[in-house]
Amino acid sequence: MRNRLSPRVPKLLRQEESELLRFFLFQKAARAIILFELAAQYGQVIQFMNVFDRISLFICNRMPAFRDFYFSLPIIRDLHFLRQQIAQLDYAAKMQCIETLKTTNPHFKDPKRLLCHGAQYWSQNFEDGMIEEIFRRILPTNKTFVEIGVENGTENNTTALLAAGWNGWWLEGNAEACTEITQAISQMPSINSRLKLKQAYVSPLNIQQLFEELGIPQEVDLFSLDIDMHTYHICAALPHFKPRVIVVEYNGGISPSVEWITPWKAGETWDRTQKFGASLKAFELLGRARGYSLVGCDLTGINAFFVRNDLLGNHFAEPFTAENHYECPKYYLTMRFGHRSVLYEESHDPKRYPYT
Repeated sequence: MRNRLSPRVPKLLRQEESELLRFFLFQKAARAIILFELAAQYGQVIQFMNVFDRISLFICNRMPAFRDFYFSLPIIRDLHFLRQQIAQLDYAAKMQCIETLKTTNPHFKDPKRLLCHGAQYWSQNFEDGMIEEIFRRILPTNKTFVEIGVENGTENNTTALLAAGWNGWWLEGNAEACTEITQAISQMPSINSRLKLKQAYVSPLNIQQLFEELGIPQEVDLFSLDIDMHTYHICAALPHFKPRVIVVEYNGGISPSVEWITPWKAGETWDRTQKFGASLKAFELLGRARGYSLVGCDLTGINAFFVRNDLLGNHFAEPFTAENHYECPKYYLTMRFGHRSVLYEESHDPKRYPYT
């Protein structure tokens, strides 16, 4: 691949690189908005490139001799170079937006809040660091977790705990994702002995039965739940389950002062609209009735954190209300910061892999 653009690629990209440099120098929030607008314009180019790639690779797969010729075309190399530049621009803009939020959002300045502790190891939205901080304050007991909705285990809330030596249960409806996890952990004796995986579509009608079949105790350290559509109904169907900490996905598109729950319909899945889950206020009230308090939300406005009342002490920011802890949706910040994530692999064991 050439290290410069051909004359066919618009000079706009170089202009935006210059704009990015000025953005970093001035550190202004207004620049972040401009940069995201530019990234959105580039997004239209990306959509075209994705369609073009699918068509071209479809032809390549059926005509292998055409593949080398295809990838040698200057316009194709330029398109891929442009894609890399757009991705870098998008990454830099999101990083700068986060830094801007840290200086302007008052929630970052309160030491009892969780936001400033956000970190991403395997989680999608900085939940790893916030979970770590919660247990630094209240301390774990048996270091056990239950997570529902893990996909293939590369972007979820408990893989970091698994890496830290915890034990737990994963429930996932996607059979292919479960097969991928099973194959991966079969080569890892420690994780294979500490993680129990169940392939099942979870609903309020079967959740208690599944917990009984898996031997999940009434108290674990962490319960994480993210199944998009009916997260609230799953929580409501577990009245006797008493985890010490709960992480749930809430609907940030609903006002924090409004109690709203999506109607339960068996078999209904999320259509990627605003109709899903429940508002933060609905979860606050459900938690309060079960003996839990809302102690924070992640930066992107996706996940809410609850701690059992007997563990609160003076560790978290009051009042424990939706109005106080609500974070509006910032879905544009959801991305992998760093290398592509993979399922955690056990650390090197010289007994299993001696140097020869």
